[in-house]
Amino acid sequence: MVAPHIRAQSKTAPEFHGEIIGHGEFRYRVDKLWSKADPAKTPVKDCHEMVQASDGRLFMITNHKQNNVLIYDKSGALLGSWTLGFSGGHGLTIHREASGTEFLYATDTSGRVVKATLDGKVVLELPNPSKTGIYKPTEPYSPTETAVGPNGDIYVADGYGSQYVLRFDKDGKFISKFGGKSTQPTNPGKFMQAHGIALDTRGEEPLLVCTERIRNEFNWFTLEGQHVRGVYLPGAYVSRPVIHGKHLFSGVCFGAKPNDYRMWQGQGFVTILNDTGKVVSNPGGRVPEYENGQLKVMLQDKHVFNNCHDVCVDAAGDLYVCQWASGNVYPYKLERI
Repeated sequence: MVAPHIRAQSKTAPEFHGEIIGHGEFRYRVDKLWSKADPAKTPVKDCHEMVQASDGRLFMITNHKQNNVLIYDKSGALLGSWTLGFSGGHGLTIHREASGTEFLYATDTSGRVVKATLDGKVVLELPNPSKTGIYKPTEPYSPTETAVGPNGDIYVADGYGSQYVLRFDKDGKFISKFGGKSTQPTNPGKFMQAHGIALDTRGEEPLLVCTERIRNEFNWFTLEGQHVRGVYLPGAYVSRPVIHGKHLFSGVCFGAKPNDYRMWQGQGFVTILNDTGKVVSNPGGRVPEYENGQLKVMLQDKHVFNNCHDVCVDAAGDLYVCQWASGNVYPYKLERI
């Protein structure tokens, strides 16, 4: 049955608005009209990432210098916005400290990583490794994502730069780095594009899970940077990992060409993995299939999305999909059914 609000908007609704996508227990109704933001007042270029605070508010980072962060409620109403002046606003992580106070960690691909209050006050900026001797002069720095460890250590994925994961203490002092650039098809522990990073606490010991976008992989590391395991997702050029409950969610920014499986922009979808690394649903993509224990190439099914850069999972299990290079669209909501 189509929801009443979907039916009322059907005459003017965009394609696939109101459709059901996904597989198994993870099926969703598409709401392309969720965002009530006014493009004339709060324009966006790319909607890069979104997180939810404990009070239910949703914070989204964009690369529009006028408003790097947009704040929504779950109905799609815009509650406010603020800017850090980032020209490359990209990664956004939320962390609740022992005191109960929540902070946002934002990355600017031009070379900045800051910790800020929920109203945009910067309380810490991490040192730029290219300017402080952490990197060699020839090594570029273009950070894409952060994760915060159990003790407050901050991990930065240099996904558009030199492909390291850098570790700082809670006060911003550099501790160590691991990874580095790889040009090999298989090279555990090094990256072609370390696009995203998250803390995974689903096991006995907390681990870091890192995106290897170009190789269609997620890889797990100890908090000291030792490679533990990986999972290969053929055809899926994944964005950052998002841990929610027992599952890992990710936006597939680019799909694959059906004939040779090379990267194909504009063919994104969402993928969902269980705690054993098995894909259980691909909203917007084809049903995941395994043959002799191996995952078959995953492809877009319906063109609901262009380039899914991130997925936020709210407390109710609904999803919000942010897109890159997709016509300046605001996030779509996927209501779980």
